[in-house]
Amino acid sequence: MSDAFTKLFQQMMQSGQEMARAFNPALENLDPRAFEKMIPTMPADMLEMWFGRTFNRDGLDAKTRLLVTIAALTVLGAHAEPQLRLTIRHAIEAGATAREVAEVIYQMGMFGGIPAMQKALEVAQTVFTEHEGKQE
Repeated sequence: MSDAFTKLFQQMMQSGQEMARAFNPALENLDPRAFEKMIPTMPADMLEMWFGRTFNRDGLDAKTRLLVTIAALTVLGAHAEPQLRLTIRHAIEAGATAREVAEVIYQMGMFGGIPAMQKALEVAQTVFTEHEGKQE
């Protein structure tokens, strides 16, 4: 690799790690090198795809991106329950309120249907309760 490419790659990785921290401060201590034993390029590829140039453009902050993701996962329904739970946790860490999360889910009722909306609201309520318990 050339020095210019190495520098660009390091900047993309740093940018990706900053976005990951904005999504979830716990990711600051994540060591992506652990994945290298299974798929050598996976950490770099995934960080760049998720948080690098693709999703780390100017325009939307982490909270907004996570609220949009919650909307999409709500429409997907029960198939996405684990991902929805994790994304709601990340949204709370990024500054989203319970009201904002609930409003996003509520609005998706017309796209994903009432059962999907109801299930997503139940998932959100359990995450809110868990979060409140950790803060006490």
